[in-house]
Amino acid sequence: MPLLPKPIITPPLWQFNGHIQSIYPSLFRKVKFNYARRERLELPDGDFVDLDWSSEKKLNNRLVIITHGLEGDSTRHYVTGMAKLFSTNGYDALGWNCRSCGGEINRLPRFYHHGDANDLRFVIEHAIAVHGYEAIVLIGFSMGGSLTFRAIAENPIHVPSQVKAAIGFSVPCNLKGSVDALATKENAIYRKRFLRKLGVKIKIKATLFPDLINADGYDEIDDFIGFDNRYTAPLHGYENALDFYEKASVGPYLKNIAIPSLMVQAKNDPFLLPNCMPMDVASNNPHLFLEIPENGGHCGFMLKGDQYTWAEKRALDFAIQQVSA
Repeated sequence: MPLLPKPIITPPLWQFNGHIQSIYPSLFRKVKFNYARRERLELPDGDFVDLDWSSEKKLNNRLVIITHGLEGDSTRHYVTGMAKLFSTNGYDALGWNCRSCGGEINRLPRFYHHGDANDLRFVIEHAIAVHGYEAIVLIGFSMGGSLTFRAIAENPIHVPSQVKAAIGFSVPCNLKGSVDALATKENAIYRKRFLRKLGVKIKIKATLFPDLINADGYDEIDDFIGFDNRYTAPLHGYENALDFYEKASVGPYLKNIAIPSLMVQAKNDPFLLPNCMPMDVASNNPHLFLEIPENGGHCGFMLKGDQYTWAEKRALDFAIQQVSA
């Protein structure tokens, strides 16, 4: 599918660049929405993830599964905003928490990462087998977008027929590109925040698994290559950070997508370099729709005078079109 026409997004007047469009909603946007219940899902390897549901029991046959970004969780504004909009438009909503992200550290030494969508696949299978959903829409933000597209692109013939569409916003298709973007001086605020949050968990893990994880000198790490060389790669079976970036990037898998999918990458996203804009892939895959608006920042997409973001409205429109079809 050729690149879709550039959508027009009108953010609040004072959100005049990609940094403000990224930072303000992350820190200050409040969504009036509460999950009704939490379900703990035991994983085959002995670990667990926590699922937050919009209702106490199944209300609809349609479900949206929303995946958060790096060091996010189901309470992030972009997850709850999406859950609120879909749950008022004929869907049940599920915001799930990656390992260690639901408020309780996970059991195993490993964490979650961009290159492993198996937990999401297990969540999908659980929603179908246990809860009986007949139509599922997958939505992911940033790393969650990577996981969303990996879940349908790594083994496309095994994607359950109940999965009708996939949508990703602010997706780091090329991890090395995003690491390079975050390494710049102007992006230090994001890099330090991520490393600080990850460091809290590393220090907990170091007390639980002292023979495997060492937190000595952690606060001297100042970039993702240092973090991923020391922790991500060895804990998850990669040779080093560069091996992780190459193998965990979702970009090479996008050509395999075989169900209707929408990717939205804001041109002013401070996390994304041009190598995260898969225009050639979208032009040659009839199932992948790509939109590159001028505005939106990273997982921002706020609109002037609207409780919902442009991303939330766009996702619902795309879901209605594809599920109805």
